[in-house]
Amino acid sequence: MTRMSTSTDPQLAPPGAGLPMIELWVARLLFALTRRRGNRETFVTKFEQERTAIRALVDSCPEAKRGEQVLITRLRGLEDSSRNWSVWMTLDHLRITNTALTRVITALTQGRVPPGKASTAAVKPSATVTAAVEADFEYSCDGVLAAITEAPDLKTKVRFAHPWFGPLDACGWAAMAGTHMGIHRAQIQSILLGSG
Repeated sequence: MTRMSTSTDPQLAPPGAGLPMIELWVARLLFALTRRRGNRETFVTKFEQERTAIRALVDSCPEAKRGEQVLITRLRGLEDSSRNWSVWMTLDHLRITNTALTRVITALTQGRVPPGKASTAAVKPSATVTAAVEADFEYSCDGVLAAITEAPDLKTKVRFAHPWFGPLDACGWAAMAGTHMGIHRAQIQSILLGSG
């Protein structure tokens, strides 16, 4: 993908607007297959692969460019409001969501439904994020991996609703972790292609 515009304030859909209906329907089918075919080991492997790929992409970007917002073409699985982020903003979003995933998976495996409601609008990054987010991202990844690997059983009776995929047990949220990282790894690739 290439940069679409150098505008710093493009007109985008509001945070939480979601995906186009057909795309959401396909995403639900594909994610159901991911959950059905996967298990703890495949979810951990996918998450670790995406984490390594993201780290390599970040390392390939000069630090002076990591905070520059780049408007990209919308990718499948990405809300329109997320198209004008920097590399660091993307890591901040992953830090926020990984921290939430850790909390949700841990609570569900302990038989508790976490308080509150999951919201895509609530996990948008800060435009003023700094290099400190790189270490925070890594720490959040460690948390997700610990929550998945230390869970006594991911097939929990209690569930917590995802705004696009409905009520998920801990196994569903574990499946979400690597899938979500993959979407944003592709986003970072697009940002890097557009920032040159």
